[in-house]
Amino acid sequence: MIKSKTRELGQPSRAGAITSYLLLGLWGVVVLFPLYWLVITAFKEMFQVNNGPFFIPFVDFQPTLGNWRYIFVDVWNDTYRPFINTVIISLLSSVLALLIGGSAAYGLTRFDYRPRVAGVWLFIVLLLLSVVGVVVLRIPWLLVLAIATALFFILLQPIIRRTDRSLGNNDIAFWLISQRMLPPVASIIPIYLLFQNLRMLDTHAALIITYVATNLPIVVWLMRDYFLNIPKELEESARVDGASPYRVLWSIVLPLSAPGLVATFLFVLVFAWNEYLVALFLSLAKTQTMPLLVAGQNGTRGPQWGYMSVLICIMIVPVVALAIALERYISRGLLVGAVKG
Repeated sequence: MIKSKTRELGQPSRAGAITSYLLLGLWGVVVLFPLYWLVITAFKEMFQVNNGPFFIPFVDFQPTLGNWRYIFVDVWNDTYRPFINTVIISLLSSVLALLIGGSAAYGLTRFDYRPRVAGVWLFIVLLLLSVVGVVVLRIPWLLVLAIATALFFILLQPIIRRTDRSLGNNDIAFWLISQRMLPPVASIIPIYLLFQNLRMLDTHAALIITYVATNLPIVVWLMRDYFLNIPKELEESARVDGASPYRVLWSIVLPLSAPGLVATFLFVLVFAWNEYLVALFLSLAKTQTMPLLVAGQNGTRGPQWGYMSVLICIMIVPVVALAIALERYISRGLLVGAVKG
């Protein structure tokens, strides 16, 4: 009996599969080549970088550990502090952004908010007046904060009673993500003046607060989509069985949302880890971060590409290692919102 070989529906032919793998391999080379070039540049002398390109170690050029010796031995004290600053600032800001943003996203998916438009405008006006009072009039910020808070609670009820117009959860979520549409360069001067008047320049707190405020909209937007895909019926069933709200959160919501939390955490960690503009304005010698140290290798004799490559490798390795360790969570978390219904 002659058995006929039929392809399953959707299965490519042998020629199609070979072509696909060749194209994927070619694209892989294109994507990975900059990383390969970065690594081999870290093992080149300055004249080899300038007289290149040299692609293959031990064939086109003789590798050297001079750049690594310079970074890890000669100027290690100048490299160690920026690296520790980057770790502290990135981790703390990412954890705080995830904690605050995740809580806000969960609230937006489980509760119905109807803030009055008049109350929102009152808050914005008082906030602007507070900034003017601190930056322009040089009033102590604690006094300004106390006065603005008191005025808000005194004027809130009389004002909102005169209007019925309110916002919804979708309006709040859109307003949050719209904050990312503003280029950082447009707001960096006010941020600089604010922390200058608060005498918080060159402090870890200034960078952490700014990074949290910057990454908060991303966390809320991503985690909101993830929480929407967690069935509310699971939480309702747990409450019927007598579970408290905190027990529902710890035993049901957090385990189910772990992939989304991990993927979002890695996103904001990378943003904070590689951030340059805010650190350039708010940092001096005490809180210098790795991106500033890399940019500082552009000396009087031109860019020191070998030293830069070593520093960039030092920056890349921890993030890549963390991504590999959390890969099983990330692969699931990245599929947030990919399937609806």
